[in-house]
Amino acid sequence: MSGASQLKNKVSKHSQVELHGSRTRTKARSALAAVIPYLAVFLATVWMLGGASEQVAARTEGAKGSGASVITARPDSVTLTDGSGSTEIQWDTGNGSIGFVFVTGTDRKPVLFATGPKGSQVAPWIHSGKYVFELYGDEDRRTLLANVIVTGNAVTEAAPQAMLWRGRVRWLLLLVLLAISYFAVYLSSTGTLRTTFPTEPTTSPGRLHVARNLLFGVTAFLCVDGAIFHSGLYVSILAPNSYAGRIAEITKAEEQRDPSGLKEVLVLGDSRIAEGFSSRLADELGSASGLKFVSLAEPAASANTWYYMVRDVDPTRRRYSAIVIPYGVGYEPNSADALRISMTAPLLRYADCLHFASGFQRWSGRFRAFTACILRGSAYQDDVADFVEQPVARLRSIQQGSKRTHSREVYQGRDYDLVGTSYDATSREITFAPKLTETQRQAIRKSLIQPSESDVEYSLKLQREWIPQIMNRYSKSPTAIVLTPVPRGPFVELPGFSRPYHSVLPNAIIQRTPFSLPEQTFEFLEKPEYYFDAFHLNAKGRQRFTETLVGELVGRLRSVDTTPYFSSESKLAVDGPLERSDAN
Repeated sequence: MSGASQLKNKVSKHSQVELHGSRTRTKARSALAAVIPYLAVFLATVWMLGGASEQVAARTEGAKGSGASVITARPDSVTLTDGSGSTEIQWDTGNGSIGFVFVTGTDRKPVLFATGPKGSQVAPWIHSGKYVFELYGDEDRRTLLANVIVTGNAVTEAAPQAMLWRGRVRWLLLLVLLAISYFAVYLSSTGTLRTTFPTEPTTSPGRLHVARNLLFGVTAFLCVDGAIFHSGLYVSILAPNSYAGRIAEITKAEEQRDPSGLKEVLVLGDSRIAEGFSSRLADELGSASGLKFVSLAEPAASANTWYYMVRDVDPTRRRYSAIVIPYGVGYEPNSADALRISMTAPLLRYADCLHFASGFQRWSGRFRAFTACILRGSAYQDDVADFVEQPVARLRSIQQGSKRTHSREVYQGRDYDLVGTSYDATSREITFAPKLTETQRQAIRKSLIQPSESDVEYSLKLQREWIPQIMNRYSKSPTAIVLTPVPRGPFVELPGFSRPYHSVLPNAIIQRTPFSLPEQTFEFLEKPEYYFDAFHLNAKGRQRFTETLVGELVGRLRSVDTTPYFSSESKLAVDGPLERSDAN
């Protein structure tokens, strides 16, 4: 009996040991299955960013199609032969305006390299050192649009070998990624579990919790994305010359600006208002009436971007005495969905995923917009790749924020016009004035390219849907909403430009506010003498537009008390405090 009992105890202990070991292996297996997805994501990220330098040209071509200002060098790392080498510089201002390319060598002063709205030119004099090619919007180098750094490298025996090993490492990372993915699937599978190798498997006594581990992995990934991209950490290092970087920079500056103590008027808009309105001149004209003007007009910004900008800079809905919202004929190509998502991304929150996505026509655009609200990093893919490639240049550019702000404030507009230029609507031919240079003519031709009807309708749809949302946000606020038409252009006989303003915004929307400017307010500006291309006012038109707008606002705001909250406690007492709604 004692021998049988001892044998039974040994078998029982052996079974318990096996059971304990099996559970331990199951836990280890489950934990490993949870960790492996992180390794896969990490290696995939390294793989994608490792090829950033090879993808620069492709990203640049895509940016050109979306209207972004770009400048590239092919190659940007020049291998020198007999002490010198060459590179091809390509640039595009993105909107048809004249660009000025300057080059700055090591310990050298900037020198004008090329001009024109876009083009390419070879620089055959690259020597050992660094060359910075900068694309400016003006000859005085006040408005930096984009830049690229070219490095001249002497030939060494190690260079080809390094390139070879770099390619091999990338392929090795791909193989490791595939192997990790395979083992992740294998270890996460349910069923039998081998206790030793190569004995027959036995059934695992514990659950692997595959769904739980997957949920933990997704949650951790969202937390990492939120900590980096939603917290404002990465927004602070966005490329300042990108659309997203400029939106983030001007919005943050306005958020941090101290109250002036005057009746502040916020002006929204796209490139037409950015070129056509001068806040400095407006301040001079409106100072006698106690008005202070702030412009958040930004090229390529549409009505949905304005909504989120206003939400960030005026959370109480009482900061401004008035908000000027322009409307008019324009176009918004569906191909620029990625651009609009990227430039609005710094302003988005998790709760905006459905609201923001609803503003896009195509399901692909809606999906990308939805994803950008949840996984903000998806909207900054190109920016992250550029930062990894040139971190030092990015940080130096960020430090020049005060210079960019000053350039924006002192900008006076383009100093040439289209007098003597005419457009024949029948033959659709344009006759240029002799005084225009070939570069200016090319810019005008590009601006005359007519958008498709769907692009025009999409622009109207955005205005009809998002401008009322801004108005609704201030429906119970003392802030006055001022709707103003935008001058249509120097050639109103162009197809689409003769469209009446009430076809842009229905009268029901315009009549909701008593401060709307009449449709004919700026008709006197629709002449070649006030424009430098088919869409944008020149310096003279900028002055006349600003003078007229300020004059209209002074007359309309004088009759009502729209003093903002910081200078009128009685207004708060009458209306009561407004609750802040982050969703609106």
